[in-house]
Amino acid sequence: MFAITPRLLLRPGWPEDRGSLFAAINDETVIRNLASAPWPYRPDDAEHFLATPRPATHPNFLIFSRNGQPPVLLGSIGFGDKEEGHLELGYWIARDHWGRGYATEAGRAVLDIARALGHPEIRAEHFADNPASGKVLRKLGFRPTGHSVPRYSKGRARKADAIQFTLSLSDDDSAVDAMRNIAA
Repeated sequence: MFAITPRLLLRPGWPEDRGSLFAAINDETVIRNLASAPWPYRPDDAEHFLATPRPATHPNFLIFSRNGQPPVLLGSIGFGDKEEGHLELGYWIARDHWGRGYATEAGRAVLDIARALGHPEIRAEHFADNPASGKVLRKLGFRPTGHSVPRYSKGRARKADAIQFTLSLSDDDSAVDAMRNIAA
């Protein structure tokens, strides 16, 4: 499964992406905002991530630039199961590419895929000290649940408060279209 947006190519990771993935994510500032990536991050961690089997209903993508130049790996986005059995959106963007709307653009594409796959609801969380991720989630139409819970982060090697969000994919499509008109 692939997705193309005006500026991005989203595709599954391949073994030959190991070096690019490692170079893009090997930044403590990025890792500390993730729940499942360890710090320090090693090339073997990139290899393991790329080799992890994923069900077709829970796609994960690497995010590449698509601007007429050789593609650059910008980050990753996809879905996973939370312990409670709920589908959860996760993403990261390499620090050199923050603030350009890539997470929002990639998020719109994967939410369209989730709708096509028949998922009724998606959940997401961001660590309380990462408000930029909360802005991305709001632009994508996620709503805060009003709950904050401690969540373990391998990169921090401890729990940190995480703010919970939810998005119903069966909501009125006009609300989704309105969110798309918000500038990234």
